[in-house]
Amino acid sequence: MVGILKANKLFSEADRDAIKQAIVQAEQNTSGEIIPVIASASGRYDRAEDIFGLLFSLLCVAIGWGLFHNNAPTDDWSSFNFDLTAILLTMFLSFIIGVLLTHLCPVLRSPFITKQEMEEEVDHAAATAFQHNRLRNTADSTGILIYISLYEHQVKVVGDDGISAKLTHPDWQHICDAIIKEFKEKQYTNGIVDGIDLSGKLLAEHFPIKEGDQDELANELIIID
Repeated sequence: MVGILKANKLFSEADRDAIKQAIVQAEQNTSGEIIPVIASASGRYDRAEDIFGLLFSLLCVAIGWGLFHNNAPTDDWSSFNFDLTAILLTMFLSFIIGVLLTHLCPVLRSPFITKQEMEEEVDHAAATAFQHNRLRNTADSTGILIYISLYEHQVKVVGDDGISAKLTHPDWQHICDAIIKEFKEKQYTNGIVDGIDLSGKLLAEHFPIKEGDQDELANELIIID
């Protein structure tokens, strides 16, 4: 798609290996489990696509009306009368074209998406990723998800119950801010590595590694396109 970053194009094999090593290093001193997830987008935003399609269809009707509505009906096949049938057909076709345009170029729908709607979609996607990657199943409830959504420009850190009982919102926000700072400079790998390092330090402080601790989850970057 034009105008949207694709998560799988941002990281080379070397980048993914660097992230993997950062996870291994961070988990050496804690019983916690860290999973970073990066998504191209968290929501489809169908309503925004429909709004753009409607406005685009009205614009096309207005243009058609301005160009053709004064044409008097004649027997000349080259003439065109912008009657009700033509208006309805124009609206229908241009609405479909408008929706397709927003699908191909998602930046067109951005003005019609509220900040609250984006936050809700990212929260829902982060919660889904938390469950899907089995972070809820760690032995001591010490799983932590770092969720990054490119289209919405948002970062969420989700901790399991054991972690959430000891860490606060400022702790999570500190991790998010570090990632966002690097992402603004297009240093995507550095941003994720920094977030993992900070997460590891927080986990090590509150959940130090225990004897017999095992690595329960895969140490890799999860990419959602």
